[in-house]
Amino acid sequence: MSGEWWVVVLVVAGVLVAVTLAVTIKLAVRLVRAKRALTDAGVPVGGKLAFWGALAYVISPVDLMPDPILLDDIGVLLFALHSLHRMAENARTGDAPKLDAATRPTSKSLS
Repeated sequence: MSGEWWVVVLVVAGVLVAVTLAVTIKLAVRLVRAKRALTDAGVPVGGKLAFWGALAYVISPVDLMPDPILLDDIGVLLFALHSLHRMAENARTGDAPKLDAATRPTSKSLS
């Protein structure tokens, strides 16, 4: 390859890295905002684990794919956002799992 092609390849690779980095940063910011909103809404511990797990994976130097390729980080962040969004909807509408009268423990069953 001539020197011109190497320059083109490096520029294209740099642009791809910059775009994936920008998307990752944008998703991380959205994740932090979602966590703040969910804390106010009283989301269960699972939401907090999804948040901290996704953030730890993005910051961690150990990845499924090399760091210039941030597709695994983006996937983890999208999964966490989806999970947090679903938990927020359940908390807002009151669709959290509830025990009905047939499955609710009674004082007789506890003794």
